[in-house]
Amino acid sequence: MRAAARRRHAVADAAPLFAALGDPTRLALVARLGSSGPLSITRLADGSAVTRQAITKHLNVLSDAGLVRSARQGRERIWEFDAAPLADARRFLDDVSRQWDVALNRLKKYVEK
Repeated sequence: MRAAARRRHAVADAAPLFAALGDPTRLALVARLGSSGPLSITRLADGSAVTRQAITKHLNVLSDAGLVRSARQGRERIWEFDAAPLADARRFLDDVSRQWDVALNRLKKYVEK
């Protein structure tokens, strides 16, 4: 696969993750699940102005992005954070950072001539 095709593929893979994390409510849910461990929707809604139905919708978006997963436990569904997609996002951002470093170094050399 050519480099340009790999970059397009990487962007397409990363987009849903960044879109999911771009919402403050979803980002807060990820932070809560990451620090507290697996929780039910009821527990996630405790002390929040967000309804359980809204939290469910947000969790489904995060699940589609691979950031959370759920398992049925009795009558409740327990949601758990999965950090693996963040490692992929980190690699993507590191690649973008390296590309910018190369471009800025070329510009610096050009300007200093």
